Amino acid sequence: MSAETIALVIAGAAAGGLINGLAGFGTALFALGFFLNVMPPVQAVAVVVVLSALTGLQGLWIVRHAIGTNKRRLARFLLPGVLGIPLGVLALSFLDARSLKLGVAGFLILYGGYFSLRTRLPRFTRPTPVLDMLVGLAGGVLGGAASLSGALPMMWCALRPWPKAETRAVLQPFNVTVLALTAAALAFKGAYTRETLLYIALALPVSIIAAQAGIAIFRRLPDAAFRRLLIAMTLISGTVLMLREML
Repeated sequence: MSAETIALVIAGAAAGGLINGLAGFGTALFALGFFLNVMPPVQAVAVVVVLSALTGLQGLWIVRHAIGTNKRRLARFLLPGVLGIPLGVLALSFLDARSLKLGVAGFLILYGGYFSLRTRLPRFTRPTPVLDMLVGLAGGVLGGAASLSGALPMMWCALRPWPKAETRAVLQPFNVTVLALTAAALAFKGAYTRETLLYIALALPVSIIAAQAGIAIFRRLPDAAFRRLLIAMTLISGTVLMLREML
């Protein structure tokens, strides 16, 4: 493993860990740009999902009380999401993954751009259990089809004026569960070779430390600023995804 490879892996782990600690998702968004320079795509994704799932456990701990007091809300997203994963995998047999990613990227850019320009964010307060379940199901389908499980839940939660801990208590468990199942599927396919495990051993400590820095920032953010962060993340996510697929 060359010095350049080590530097890129460490940089990707640090960037992904920081944003995971700050927002509760987004490891792949910030880490893959570094990892894909030194790893083939399948290997890079295999490393990222492990980092995302294990690093995300720290975020789960800081919102454990919000998770405990909102179990039904989380279940409305998570259970349909898990059911949607195999549906997304099946959908790959007749869907073009690249076209799907470009479509989702365009939607993220429009959504993030529109709400980033608004001085006041919407306050969608009434309970919507059926819509929550549909968003969770769609997130699972997108996760299985294109590794985009967090896109729709992120957009939906950003519309709700929930305290930041309650918002994260939905997004982080959802993403950790979906990514853990993805890691298990990749392990079943033999993706975790000796070289891949070496990359994980190098990246994981860096990612965990960087996530602690992100968590420290998260603790200091007001609720409104965290909602703004989610909106900005949708715009950044869509732009990066669009560029990655087009270039």
